[in-house]
Amino acid sequence: MAVKSARLEQLHRHLEREPLAPVYLLAGQEPLLLLEAADAVRAAARRQAFIEREVLEAGESGFDWGHLAASSQQGSLFGGDRKLVDLRLPGGKPGKEGAEALKDWAAAMPPDTVLLVTCTQWGKAWETGWVEALAQRGWYVPVWPVKRDDLPDWIAQRSRARGVTLTLDAVQLLAERTEGNLLACAQEIDKLVMLGEQGSLDADRLDAVLAQQSRLDVFALTDAVLAGDAARATRILQALRAEGEQPVPILSWLGGQVELLARVADAESEGRPTAQALRAERVWDSRVALYQRALRRIRAPGCRRALLTLSRLDRMAKGREAGDVWLETERLLLRLAAGGRPRAAARH
Repeated sequence: MAVKSARLEQLHRHLEREPLAPVYLLAGQEPLLLLEAADAVRAAARRQAFIEREVLEAGESGFDWGHLAASSQQGSLFGGDRKLVDLRLPGGKPGKEGAEALKDWAAAMPPDTVLLVTCTQWGKAWETGWVEALAQRGWYVPVWPVKRDDLPDWIAQRSRARGVTLTLDAVQLLAERTEGNLLACAQEIDKLVMLGEQGSLDADRLDAVLAQQSRLDVFALTDAVLAGDAARATRILQALRAEGEQPVPILSWLGGQVELLARVADAESEGRPTAQALRAERVWDSRVALYQRALRRIRAPGCRRALLTLSRLDRMAKGREAGDVWLETERLLLRLAAGGRPRAAARH
């Protein structure tokens, strides 16, 4: 029996018009849409006086699922205030203990408490008993990637919502420039707004505006790492820091790319051709060779080490672990550019 799910547009209409449900499970591998959906739940919680928010990082090694049960028993620290429990489960697989803890939560929902679960890895195979238990008590929204044929409509709608109308040729140009990456598309559209562009833009005008902008952005940073250009990656990171960028979005995007490489490396170990696995990950044909070179250099063990480091850097950036996050991020970039080896930075 299929688990009952809802679409993103249904979720957003619900959050705008209705009281919050007891639970929301948002899961998928499209970072921008997943982040915006989770932010919409959090914003609705603030509007509806859910004053307290407790964040549980269930993706961390050794996570104690007893913390979830304790959250349901403790209630709010501020007396009668409502509480949002923000549970991050990146891999989407809570294990036996976690699955039972989530089922127990669904069976006995604490009053004045909303549970938000977000998973950045997902597929139909993940829809097991704990998912069904949560879906029956609230909202389950799988966030599937936007298909290539649907991307132009997505770009056009998003730009219109921000006061910019892109002509058909401009939409196509932006899709090609960002190679189908939604986060890149969204950032380019936001840049147009910040530059004061209004009304209708054709491809020539869009090309002229975008050409004026610096190419030292997080996407160029990732490309430098994938290409093995350690010196350029370091320069871009330093420029981003000087321009006031925050480390969390940089780490998030870099982490997504490393997770992609790790999944393709796993597919390779199962005998699938690398190019086929990359296309299944929606990597555009023009970038397949770049990712192939990176995989030959970093390989699966390097990806695993990098993901552990990224988890630590995320905690560091959020103030939950001591250290210089910028210095440690630079060291990680050097390792990845040199092949994922722990001591590779010494050759910079």
